[in-house]
Amino acid sequence: MSGKRDFLQSRPHPWHGLNVGPDPPRKVHAFIEITPFDLVKYELDKETGFMMVDRPQVTSSLPPALYGFIPRTYCGEQVGALMQNARGGDGDPLDICVLSERSISRGDVLLRAFIVGGLPTLDNNKADDKIIAVLENDALWGKVRNLSELPNAVVERLSHYFSTYKLRPYEVSQVIVGEPYGVDHAQKVVQTAIADYQETFG
Repeated sequence: MSGKRDFLQSRPHPWHGLNVGPDPPRKVHAFIEITPFDLVKYELDKETGFMMVDRPQVTSSLPPALYGFIPRTYCGEQVGALMQNARGGDGDPLDICVLSERSISRGDVLLRAFIVGGLPTLDNNKADDKIIAVLENDALWGKVRNLSELPNAVVERLSHYFSTYKLRPYEVSQVIVGEPYGVDHAQKVVQTAIADYQETFG
């Protein structure tokens, strides 16, 4: 009967029930919510752990990379203190973009990725860093270990997307994306988000 009970157990909560990764802050797990092909924005429902439809994309912008979060991280006061002019963190798990040569066309998947850099992002004056990573064992990106090894066009594309993805006609954006940072600071942000999670949730 024990085997049957194990089979019937629900899956772990993607934010709280999965571990942060095999070698944080260098190599982490990324839970993917949306892909470069999604015309609808999906987001994890924090209470149930199910993927929910957040909203149809109202603009023509599509994410240029896989987009999700790192489990057991939290953007709280310590993450906010790392970013100039931030009034705390945004209260969400730490966002991550993962580069992959092959098309991964569905979200709600877990993968392993190497941290290479990030984008300091202020959203309504809250720290909302976008960590940039490469898919483990990826044929094209898998050996990249620092943002400086990526083509400028890739980083610029990510910066432009996050600068404009909430922008609506005739409105002023509340999102400010700063100068990209390399792997050292990115790993510090990840480590701090782990500390914020532990302090907040135990």
